[in-house]
Amino acid sequence: MSTPAPAVAVPGAGTAPGAGPAPAGPAPAPAWSSASASASASWDPADGVVVRGTVLLLPGRGEHPGLYGRFGRRLAFDGYRVVATAHGGEAAEADALAERVAEERAALPAGAPVVLAGSDTGALLALAAAGPAAPDGLLLVGLPTAGPRPDGAQRTGTAAEGAWTDELTARTACPVHRDLLGSDPDYRPGALEEPVPAALAEAADRSDPGLPALLVHGGADLVSPPATARRHAARLAAELLLVADGRHDALNDAPHRSVAAAVVQWLERLRGGPHLPVQLIPVAGPAPVPDAPQAPDEPVTHLSEGVPA
Repeated sequence: MSTPAPAVAVPGAGTAPGAGPAPAGPAPAPAWSSASASASASWDPADGVVVRGTVLLLPGRGEHPGLYGRFGRRLAFDGYRVVATAHGGEAAEADALAERVAEERAALPAGAPVVLAGSDTGALLALAAAGPAAPDGLLLVGLPTAGPRPDGAQRTGTAAEGAWTDELTARTACPVHRDLLGSDPDYRPGALEEPVPAALAEAADRSDPGLPALLVHGGADLVSPPATARRHAARLAAELLLVADGRHDALNDAPHRSVAAAVVQWLERLRGGPHLPVQLIPVAGPAPVPDAPQAPDEPVTHLSEGVPA
């Protein structure tokens, strides 16, 4: 078994919630070095804590593993190891992911699940690789839509003047994460304007691994409409969490605490078996308001959170 890559510390520095305008644009910062941009980043539970499972996370377009430090630390606090790893967004990478899943499983206690997760094109790759990789579950966040942008906007592949704020708005409403993106030299602006690789999208559409799956999607996603997640959830018989007013980068959006908590609940159910019922059931309080009409009996939970940082 190969030696896991060392953890990469990513500071959570940023402006206070709601303070100041969006960053003017990417600028060099010491948080992440270009030399390590292709490396994996890992977050482990504290010494003495039994590892309850591993989440192998694939970032999306323009991102690198170190941008998921906040999510990784939160799951690690609850006993789950998180390993974010760079990838090329190619369907042919499925075999390499199968080896990585096998390595992570061999390092875990018996019964601890390995989940293949991804955001944006990383979610497509996780889904496409699920057959050969044979993880215990799938966490698919912000599944992108192949083809033209849903808003009809032209893809330019660049972050032109005036487009930077629009890009941040599409990604996240969290001011801390917006500030991190603006100061990270290895974040690639304009990447969300690039087409989703057709071969990857087709491989994901063909994949139906029959695994427990959780889909998380922003209810106000401008990059990929919620209908994309609904279609995949229905096809995979998966659970779908729709984040109220959520943006594309759901793991790093304003309600990141609520999203991480929902992921932990799902992981806990996965540990007990795919048919373990929901353990926490809200029985009182105001009903959530859907962002759009839903099909009858559609398994959608809406998440919202008032604190953005």
